[in-house]
Amino acid sequence: MGLKWIDSLDIALDLMEQHPDEDPTQLHFTELMQWVLALDNFDDDPAHCGERVLEAIQLAWISEMD
Repeated sequence: MGLKWIDSLDIALDLMEQHPDEDPTQLHFTELMQWVLALDNFDDDPAHCGERVLEAIQLAWISEMD
């Protein structure tokens, strides 16, 4: 079973692995969404994504960097 939009921490961990040199505080939400959709194990409807979902992913990524 693939990742869904609600799996913000797992998505953030995958993004950290695929984009280790990126600063999540500098990402635009449009770019972040494209990166999530490009994850091999992501399996959810792009229409279910919103700003709050992307913010949760971004915040999880930032917290994991500390």
